[in-house]
Amino acid sequence: MHITQLNHECLLHLFSFLDKDSRKSLARTCPQLQGVFEDPALWPLLHFHSLSELKKDNFLLGPGLRSLSICWHSSRVQVCSIEDWLKSALQRSICSRHESLVSDFLFQVCNRCPNLTSVTLSGCGHVTDDCLARLLRCCPRLRALRLENCARVTNRTLAAAAAHGRALQTLHVDFCRNVSAAGLRRLRAARPRLALRAEHSAAMIPDQARPPDVAALARGARLSRLSRRDGAGLGP
Repeated sequence: MHITQLNHECLLHLFSFLDKDSRKSLARTCPQLQGVFEDPALWPLLHFHSLSELKKDNFLLGPGLRSLSICWHSSRVQVCSIEDWLKSALQRSICSRHESLVSDFLFQVCNRCPNLTSVTLSGCGHVTDDCLARLLRCCPRLRALRLENCARVTNRTLAAAAAHGRALQTLHVDFCRNVSAAGLRRLRAARPRLALRAEHSAAMIPDQARPPDVAALARGARLSRLSRRDGAGLGP
């Protein structure tokens, strides 16, 4: 029996044992298998282990997606976690190549995957509160949101979880340095039944405001003194 003689349900079951690349390769062989690849029922789970995988065309975002995880374990995660004003030109160049990848991807998820129930993000240092708030609003069935080492996540994400995470049962914000103890207390008071975990987050040193440029201040003060002196010299 040739593979194309199998019915659609059998082909879906067969495809389910393949990884993303193998599914895409098999789908290229004929229109029937391409139709199986494009069936949302084939894609209830998506796992990504690098940001470069998000740019590939070997998967489908659709209403069948229930669980999504993006776990990036790379030395570049440490660069992403550095405060922007402390980054060198080289570090800013490294981040510019991928800083919007996850946010743009999650924007697509918000538009295409309303039945999502679980999201895990690890090492996604450029994901913002606004992006996560949108995810909570657009995926009303979201029950679990697990964040780890996401440096830009702050108390605003906790507030969004309280306001929009109506189905949310589990929230992890581990090693997210800009989440404070006060923000965690407010969320626990608003959602006492929520399984909330924040391993080390509130104990970490949060981002600091950029200190003033001392040299620029000195130049400004010097120019101000010169201006006052010149003005005094022009007087009667």
